[in-house]
Amino acid sequence: MKIGSYLFFLFGLLFVFVGKISAQGSASNSKPEKEIEAKAAISDKDVFDLIRATKTYQKYFSNKPPKEFSKPQFAIAPAAGYTLQTGFALLLAGNLSFFTDQSDLSKLSFVSTSIAFTEKAQVILPLYASIWTKGNRFNIVSDNRFMKYPSQTWGVGPRAIDADASTIVFNYLKLHESILFKIARNTYAGTGFYYDNFYNISETNLPLDKPSKLSRYGKQNKEVSSGPVLRFIYDSRPNQVNAWKGNFASLTYRANAKMLGSQSNWNSILVDLRKYIPFPGGSKNTLAFWNYYWLCTNNGRPPYLMLPSTGWDDFFNIGRGYIQGRFKGKNMAYLEAEYRFRLTQNGLLGGVVFGNVQSFSRDLSSNYNLLIPGYGLGLRVKLNKHSATNLCVDYGFGINGSRGFFVNLGEVF
Repeated sequence: MKIGSYLFFLFGLLFVFVGKISAQGSASNSKPEKEIEAKAAISDKDVFDLIRATKTYQKYFSNKPPKEFSKPQFAIAPAAGYTLQTGFALLLAGNLSFFTDQSDLSKLSFVSTSIAFTEKAQVILPLYASIWTKGNRFNIVSDNRFMKYPSQTWGVGPRAIDADASTIVFNYLKLHESILFKIARNTYAGTGFYYDNFYNISETNLPLDKPSKLSRYGKQNKEVSSGPVLRFIYDSRPNQVNAWKGNFASLTYRANAKMLGSQSNWNSILVDLRKYIPFPGGSKNTLAFWNYYWLCTNNGRPPYLMLPSTGWDDFFNIGRGYIQGRFKGKNMAYLEAEYRFRLTQNGLLGGVVFGNVQSFSRDLSSNYNLLIPGYGLGLRVKLNKHSATNLCVDYGFGINGSRGFFVNLGEVF
């Protein structure tokens, strides 16, 4: 299948009006680390340095550098673009960031939201929050989303590689709430409750001579998954938005139960591992690795729209080179490597090259017998040097002619 797309931003400066946080947050940064990074960033340049250098800015606005903030900061900005999944899209995004105390080790809390309307009649409304209590003893994480979302699907398993697409239309309500407490340095554990409700499910563009992908799996007008989670996180990265060193490990166990509103009893495990290495040593270039396992255990049958799938992780980032939902299975294994490097000495422009591979199996005992590769390159534009937030525009390639643009505010992982 050949996929082509073009992506551009009319107002691509999301959240850069706040000097300390981006959409995905740098919630694990402590103030001393921020001060060190701020000093190192003095010689760097970002988009606002270019704006401040213009005569118009100097005539009408103050040219003073941003200061460390102690009061809550709010930002709002519009954007527009084009992606494989959405077509043309209009977006309005906002962000609130603050400290809960003035300790030197206080971590940054943030709340971010946006609303997007797309060419393909999609509506996307996320609300994400990461709140740290005093002394960083607890981290309250809330990941909520409403979506009205026509989406393509190719079916389950390796045979979908040569399948034709059909379209599933649904509304989606996501409520993921959890609280974690500190058990050691950079190490947190906790529990929570996840609720996912796909409703008003229908299909279009159906094959005439055979059952649809959803019908073969088990078509329903509504799919609900609901149950408690156990979470463990280790995070030694100095910056979550644009990590240049450190490690990240996350383990989430989810138990969906009928007695708690789920349509079936089934369990899942998410394992997310990331490593960042300055390369060459002492440089500002980074070699990054991402290993992701999304597993549905043999206990129970997950709903079709809850199956592990390309691009359906929490931030829609897995599988550059393919459209969202291109591959789906009961269990997913994913590996990606990326090299990030500067194109200009002042850090305003950078580049990346990346490669990834994904594979799916029917159950935990099955072999991942089909490896699906992706690769590509991208451009980085420094929107905010203090939070190291980049506008990331990548062009990815996959098999069977799959290719297209992919965009992020902040690095993909």
